[in-house]
Amino acid sequence: MEIRSTGDKVFDAIINAMLAAVVIVVLYPLVFVLSASISDPASVLNGEMWLWPKQISAVGYQKVFENKDLLNSYLNTIVYTVVGTAINLAMTVMAAFPLSQKSFYGRNLFMAIMVFTMFFSGGLIPTYMLVKQLGMLDTMWALIIPGAVSVWNIVIMRTFFQSSIPGEIQEAAAIDGCSDWRTLWQIVLPLSLPILAVMVLFYAVGHWNAYFSALIYLSDREHYPLQLILREILIKGEMEGMVNVGDASHAKTLMDQEAVKYAVVVVANLPILLLYPFLQKYFVKGIMIGALKG
Repeated sequence: MEIRSTGDKVFDAIINAMLAAVVIVVLYPLVFVLSASISDPASVLNGEMWLWPKQISAVGYQKVFENKDLLNSYLNTIVYTVVGTAINLAMTVMAAFPLSQKSFYGRNLFMAIMVFTMFFSGGLIPTYMLVKQLGMLDTMWALIIPGAVSVWNIVIMRTFFQSSIPGEIQEAAAIDGCSDWRTLWQIVLPLSLPILAVMVLFYAVGHWNAYFSALIYLSDREHYPLQLILREILIKGEMEGMVNVGDASHAKTLMDQEAVKYAVVVVANLPILLLYPFLQKYFVKGIMIGALKG
């Protein structure tokens, strides 16, 4: 049985206390927002609700889902996220795998060209003109193709392939007659689940939360993603609050606006929060190996 000194016990107590404080700091805003979204708006505005729900009310969610465009935008965002993440993942893998091979002539040059784009870009106006000339305005492709691959994620995945996939395995596969494609699909990718999970999470969160590209490239409301509709709901609530100043209904408008604000946060973030537990066991391993080794 291990005998621990008093100093070790004190150190463990300090670490546990610090971890508990971090957990509280992280969890409190999440619990507060969720509780505020289902509490009476007056209780939230008056500071009576500080952690648990008080006087349960669904007026915030009612106001949010009364918007006829919300369900359509939800479907749009799901499509953009699924299709965009699939394209992102495919292009990242196809770029990172050859760049990780020592036999690939000129890989350092190609990597340098890619890294150059991380520091210098054409800017918003040239990008808009290019998207317009390609005929992608008011289509889902305007939100997916311009950001189809991330150089930073290519670097992470390339590092993972170099540091975590033994070269001897790939050499043995080549001796057995495997082509590069077969080596990638049947050997490399099955061994790369941690980094693939990291990439899926990074890209999916990016697509789910994106609104600026939609604001620039989309004018047809039928194609709006969720974040753009939620932005409109918040702006509409703020405008109604300013217009009705001095009116008898001003107080009710402010309360409804407060309820909508918290309900919108929950509606927008819940799906991504539900995705993380399924990828958690791969996430830590993948991000540590892909980012720190090599």
